[in-house]
Amino acid sequence: MQLNRRPLPLLLQLFDLLCMELSNWRWSWQVMVLTATISPVLSIIALGSFVTRNDAESLHAILAGSLVMSLMFGNLDNVSSRFAYMRFSGALDYYATLPIRRSLLMVAVVLAFFVLSLPSLLVTIVFGAWFLHLSLTIHPLILLIIPLCVLPLAGVGAAIGANSPSPEVGGGLTLLVTMLALFVGPVLLPASRLPEIVQTIGYFSPATYAASALKQTLLEPMTQRVVIDLVALIGFSVLTFWLVSRKLK
Repeated sequence: MQLNRRPLPLLLQLFDLLCMELSNWRWSWQVMVLTATISPVLSIIALGSFVTRNDAESLHAILAGSLVMSLMFGNLDNVSSRFAYMRFSGALDYYATLPIRRSLLMVAVVLAFFVLSLPSLLVTIVFGAWFLHLSLTIHPLILLIIPLCVLPLAGVGAAIGANSPSPEVGGGLTLLVTMLALFVGPVLLPASRLPEIVQTIGYFSPATYAASALKQTLLEPMTQRVVIDLVALIGFSVLTFWLVSRKLK
């Protein structure tokens, strides 16, 4: 009798893959949440200690940049490490035998780490507002901005992990991408404190648009700039996921 290899509906494929990914961290998710919380909180303490309370521009940049660090770069590292592990452990070979979309595997990995990063995100927002003495003006659009902050570099992390010759090389490349994207452009520092050439290069980094969108939906009045930020984040996300899904063997 011939086996039925008809693929499941896409949403059901994604749900199954997401459950499989989340189950991998059922014994270690507490450590992951704690580790993801420490970096942005220490960043807020370190940078906020050198800024006066009346420098609202710098304080807003510190909080928004720390959130970008937690959402974008934390998930970049996690996705890269996960794909590197799946590649060298043979898990990608197993997934290749299943009748699933390659792009859905990447989406499921990103969603799993995004869910695990939500506690860190909430702690960072609450602690940052308290430590920096900031008043939050949360706009409902932030519910769209937060996932979009995760996606652009998550695809880059998947590409690094799936194509690096070794996990050590993948870790080094991930750190390099993090440093370049974090310090090129107005992410942790306001644009007025950066050289003009750094501001120009920052236009090519998704972290610049993520920090701007978070500030407008969390701390500052919203302007028409948020439309540019949304378009840029969506564009970076679609481009990276399309390229990685084509290159993922």
